[in-house]
Amino acid sequence: MSKIIRAEFEDLPEILELQYLAYQSEAALFGSKDIPPLKETLEEVQEEYKKGTVLKLVTDEEEIIGSVRAYEKNGTAYIGKLMVHPDNRCKGYGSMLLNEIEKYYPGKRYELFTSTRSVDNIRLYEKNGYRIFDRKEIDAELVFVYMEKL
Repeated sequence: MSKIIRAEFEDLPEILELQYLAYQSEAALFGSKDIPPLKETLEEVQEEYKKGTVLKLVTDEEEIIGSVRAYEKNGTAYIGKLMVHPDNRCKGYGSMLLNEIEKYYPGKRYELFTSTRSVDNIRLYEKNGYRIFDRKEIDAELVFVYMEKL
C-alpha cells in the first residue's frame, strides 16, 4: 500500500532523480533529451519547494515512486511536474496525485500544461475534469496545451 504525503526538503534530491527517470518517456516523444524537466537543477527544485507544495507518493518501504508540485497565484493553483516511476504507471497513481494536490488548494481554479504529443497525459487530465483552454506553439515541433479545472 502506498501513501501520498507532503515531501520534506531532504526528499528533493530523490524527487529530482525520479523526475530525470520519469521524463525520459516525454523526451522520447520529441527524440531529444533537451526538455526543461531533464535540465532542472536541484536548486531550482528547492526554489519551487519554497514557494508552493510538493507531494510524494511513497511505498511501504518509503521509496518515492511519484510526485507532483503546485503553487497558488491570484486564485489559481498551478500544477506541475506530475510524475510516476515508469515501473508504476497505469495503476491510478497519477490521478491519485492530481486529486491530492488539489486538496491543498480548495476552491481554486486549477491549471496545468503538457505537450500535444503527450496523449496519455491529456487523457489523464481530461479523465480528472480538466479541459483544454489554450494552445501555445513553441516551435514547429513543440506545442503546449493549457488545461484548466474550475
